[in-house]
Amino acid sequence: MNSLYEIVSIMNSEDKKEFIRYLNKRNKRLDIKNISYFKNLENDDIIKEKYFNKQAYHALRKRLYDNLIEFLSNRTFEKNTDEIHASLRFLVLSNFFLEHNLEKDALKYLKKAEERAIHLEQFSLLNEIYQTQINYLHLFPNQDLNYLTDKINFNLNQIQKEIQLNIGYAFIRKELQKIHQEKKVINFKNLINDILIKLDLNFNEIITYKSLYQILFIGNEFGNIHQNFSLIEPFVKSGYEFLESKKDNSENHLFYHIQIVYFLANFHFRTNQFAECQQYLDEMKTLMQKKNKAYLKTFYLKYNLLFSLNIHYSGNSKMAMDKVESVLKNSAKKDKIEDLYDLKLTLATFYAQHNDRKVLKLISQMNHTDFWFEKKMGMLWTIRKNLLEILIQVQFENTELAVSRLQSFKRRYKKYLWEVNETRVMDFVSMVESMVKKPEIIKDLKFKEEIYKVFKTDENLDPFILSFWGWIICQIENKTPYEATLELIKK
Repeated sequence: MNSLYEIVSIMNSEDKKEFIRYLNKRNKRLDIKNISYFKNLENDDIIKEKYFNKQAYHALRKRLYDNLIEFLSNRTFEKNTDEIHASLRFLVLSNFFLEHNLEKDALKYLKKAEERAIHLEQFSLLNEIYQTQINYLHLFPNQDLNYLTDKINFNLNQIQKEIQLNIGYAFIRKELQKIHQEKKVINFKNLINDILIKLDLNFNEIITYKSLYQILFIGNEFGNIHQNFSLIEPFVKSGYEFLESKKDNSENHLFYHIQIVYFLANFHFRTNQFAECQQYLDEMKTLMQKKNKAYLKTFYLKYNLLFSLNIHYSGNSKMAMDKVESVLKNSAKKDKIEDLYDLKLTLATFYAQHNDRKVLKLISQMNHTDFWFEKKMGMLWTIRKNLLEILIQVQFENTELAVSRLQSFKRRYKKYLWEVNETRVMDFVSMVESMVKKPEIIKDLKFKEEIYKVFKTDENLDPFILSFWGWIICQIENKTPYEATLELIKK
């Protein structure tokens, strides 16, 4: 998909109408084909031959792209009513007044811009405001140079801390990519501690909505890597305390507030605290309605995924399946493919846990290569998908296919799992392989004892891990995988 088409696909109908009006005003001749080309882009109906030769076609595309960028930059600034843009508008307005010798009005709007920027913790914008104040200080005899200098120095210190935090965050995100995609083995706790020491960062001094989001994001990834969310409880406690202390200022940081609440909900889900998870999901839903639903689309798929998982493992599986089916049915091309595959894998898990043959069709549609999934979805996600696919083939007695999948899995992931000390996954695979090669083994007392022994030594009670154990235990106890999983969660 080219960038021009991608940009058009995110425009709403009102933006498209305004853009056509914008083109009409700019067009100096009646034979300009930019409007007809734009309308064809809307309908995904481009035939290059309509637009003269190849050179003329690409020239038309380039002009339309440039016009579209100019239009969207102006319109985004005009439409955006959040406080950050309001503060920026006040700064622009004060500069306009200063250029026209309206010092009194300029000072009034500079103060307004400063108050909002301080309130929003926008240190870079504050720096621009202070630079304007000091450049025109000679016009304001009542302004104290020493006081302004102190404010500038304090703000520069805040900017430096923010830059250091962003450097640390960027570095850790890079390391997370290596863990997911390059099978790199890292002691994550040591990594975080080393970064904080190297950048001379103090947690209590840097905590803001944005920095807490970054910390919880890292903690969430850490929990995912180890499949053990109890390890990030200190981060979660920091989240509680921060939100309680900053409630009055939350709407100014709505995006980060929603992200933080999502991470808190996810932590409680992954530690089987489903009622607490639902409380945070309810709060998340309320936040998504604020500011004219500004972030509803951004978080819609993530919210529904976690909501469905939470009610499924709480015992309301029918409602969970209906919700995921509905969300997938109504999804759009521009939705994030990662979120859609998360939903598909979740629905496949739900079907499999109820012995529903619809899972065979669904899993067959997830037909990218393992390499593609590892790059797009991460190593752990791909391993979980492959394990689920093996269990599905065993479940529906596709023995040859199950054996083939087991062999492929061991060839591709055995070395990696040993390197990251995930021996429990290979123990699980060995048990499944024994059941495939010798189905009657599930009646063997020693085999049963071995299963329960390995399960009891696994301190991780993550619902995803329990789902895999539930699949094996259901074979022994003659239950559905869902029934067995719920019993494990309750225990």
